[in-house]
Amino acid sequence: MTADLEALEPAADVEVAPGGVDIVTFGCRLNAYESEVIRARAAEDGLENAVVFNTCAVTGEAVRQARQAIRKARRERPDARLIVTGCAAQIDPAAFAGMAEVDLVLGNAEKAQAGAYLNLADAPRVRVNDIMSVRETAGHLVDGLKDRARAYVEVQNGCDHRCTFCIIPFGRGNSRSAPAGEVVEQVRRLTAEGYREVVLTGVDITSWGSDLPGAPTLGQLVARILKLCPGLPRLRLSSIDAAEIDPDLMRCLAEEPRLMPYLHLSLQAGDDMILKRMKRRHSRADALALIAGVRAVRPDTAFGADFIAGFPTETDAMFDQTLALVEEAGLAFLHVFPFSPRPGTPAARMPQLPGAVVKARAARLRAAGDAALARHLASQVGRTLSGLVERGGVARAEDFTEVGFDGDAAPGSVVRLRVTGVEGRKLIGTLNAG
Repeated sequence: MTADLEALEPAADVEVAPGGVDIVTFGCRLNAYESEVIRARAAEDGLENAVVFNTCAVTGEAVRQARQAIRKARRERPDARLIVTGCAAQIDPAAFAGMAEVDLVLGNAEKAQAGAYLNLADAPRVRVNDIMSVRETAGHLVDGLKDRARAYVEVQNGCDHRCTFCIIPFGRGNSRSAPAGEVVEQVRRLTAEGYREVVLTGVDITSWGSDLPGAPTLGQLVARILKLCPGLPRLRLSSIDAAEIDPDLMRCLAEEPRLMPYLHLSLQAGDDMILKRMKRRHSRADALALIAGVRAVRPDTAFGADFIAGFPTETDAMFDQTLALVEEAGLAFLHVFPFSPRPGTPAARMPQLPGAVVKARAARLRAAGDAALARHLASQVGRTLSGLVERGGVARAEDFTEVGFDGDAAPGSVVRLRVTGVEGRKLIGTLNAG
């Protein structure tokens, strides 16, 4: 399971305004996308004076933050209807139904359905069905995301794999793909609306197509989008599984400059025994071979990766293997998660490491990530880059590096930037160079 993990560090905007409907989003970019679906459904259904919490279950901390935000919202908006949905609600609806502050618990499938927010006074307080029975992607394509420079298109949902640490398949169900024609049509609409960059997102996007007639691949979908949407300047992939990059995707990376040269890999560890105990489907050598293979056809590609620090049974030597992989693979961006045992997963039943050890290893891995980013940033000084403006004075280069600049450029526009230096975790550049 990948689920766009570069965005899965527990976080949420928990500020809620009086009156109207607020959506509080936790977790991944797929959740952010689906929050816009919820916003549209709530408006269609005439929902008023409510706060909807779209929760995450990837860590215990994410669940704790959601519960804390719900209590805070009830204090600040005592008359509002509080609705809880998302992965945490799907996995453990009883826990949220047991909170006095909560008025309604909706499952992941139910939250996007037409009419989900109609006649709530007469509806059951808990509406959560078996997510494993869902066989189709929901018909909830939306045109972009509120207040974002780029647009996201959900091409896939669910996951067929069962990594020992991961609870998310039980919140998302089995893998199911959006038909290619629908995806292309949505990208066309977004391009017509002026979006210069579209991101393909999902829980496990490299499994896209395995459940469709003829079992097409993600690479074939990417090629089709680029061919049929010639007006789209930039297409980006969200987090991908290192075990499933197909030949067509590799060909697109080599031949299609509009496919952005950045891959965020769900690596999780750099030691083969730990990878086996995680039930990952790649080895350390596989990860290195993939990265080398991509660089051979697209040398400017930057790589990010997710890692779990302090997995059960991990020894110092095993951890050192993960630490060494960061530099050996030439990674640029790391997201580090201290291991968090999730009830119901095999890893929660394995011998656990002391919390202090887990915390210390996470800190060391983050420090390695800081050093990796510093190396990457230093290598970009003097180059001229193309950047998508995310907000005033900040753009994102093709390889996902953040670039600060002086001058006026509208969010969502693509600009040329001459890199002059490094400031903290981002590059500094001059606008309209070259």
